[in-house]
Amino acid sequence: MEDQTVSKRISIGTWAYAIGPYADNPIPFVEVVDKLHKLGFDGVELGGFGIHPNPDLQKTKDDRLAARQVWESRGMGCSGLAADLWGEKLITARDSGSYLNTFRKNLQFCVDLGINVIRVDTTEDPGVLGRVGDEPVKAMVVNYDDALKRVTATWRQCAKEAADVGVRVVWEFEPGFAFNKPSDIFRVVDGVGHGNFMTMYDTCHANMIAKHGSRQPGKRETLPGGAKELAQKLKGKIGRVHLIDSDGTLHDNHTSTHPPFGKGGLDFDDLMPAIVAAGCPDDWWTIDLCFWPDAWVATESCKRFVDGLAAKYG
Repeated sequence: MEDQTVSKRISIGTWAYAIGPYADNPIPFVEVVDKLHKLGFDGVELGGFGIHPNPDLQKTKDDRLAARQVWESRGMGCSGLAADLWGEKLITARDSGSYLNTFRKNLQFCVDLGINVIRVDTTEDPGVLGRVGDEPVKAMVVNYDDALKRVTATWRQCAKEAADVGVRVVWEFEPGFAFNKPSDIFRVVDGVGHGNFMTMYDTCHANMIAKHGSRQPGKRETLPGGAKELAQKLKGKIGRVHLIDSDGTLHDNHTSTHPPFGKGGLDFDDLMPAIVAAGCPDDWWTIDLCFWPDAWVATESCKRFVDGLAAKYG
């Protein structure tokens, strides 16, 4: 575990400026890094898709070195890669070959850019495991045990290959993708059973899953202590921390809304000690403004808020 006395490095997910409200007019990557540098960020967390650096855009070693230099020339780091795996079917595909090939492409991209954390998710809607509330039944529903075996076997292989090149695999559980109950999270982590596979603890996702039971197939499952209890139960299993507020709503009835700090209801003075006590192998805290309509403007106030958290709890 990390030395909890070490000050935190603060990054932010660049996808906030490239998808959702920004999809039709994404902010160029160099402009993003320049602004973050001026605001005192220690690094970026790279959304590896669209017009921002990604393995399909930067194909050669020289291209990738140039992308890496964008942040390194400003004295910044890159806390991780959100890999574009959403074109793959992790659960309903007949085999994992296509998923693994896409993962390997992104893993090599991490190696070439000096990135040591890669984010994954289950890629498919929770409805593939059964009916979600009043939502229409999905065309294909997979037996839970079969789905669990497919996911854990595939991610075990990913964890092994990533470990060989010094890259940690972190799973971002959330309402928008399958295996989104608290018990699911523990089953997946235990099922993968590899030290190089950990969870990404995102505060708004943790709230929507553990307190609200959002978009869960079948019987809703929550924890009495909500997001705080989930952090406590994940002690030793958190490989990346994402910080943002939560107002208890969903974005487009899909995934957690990511409102800037102060526009939600999370009590960070109650939550942060549990997150810190749960531990993490590195010293990064990442802000996530995914899908927020005014993320570009909200970035500065979010940085000030997390600086305050780092001063108190970092």
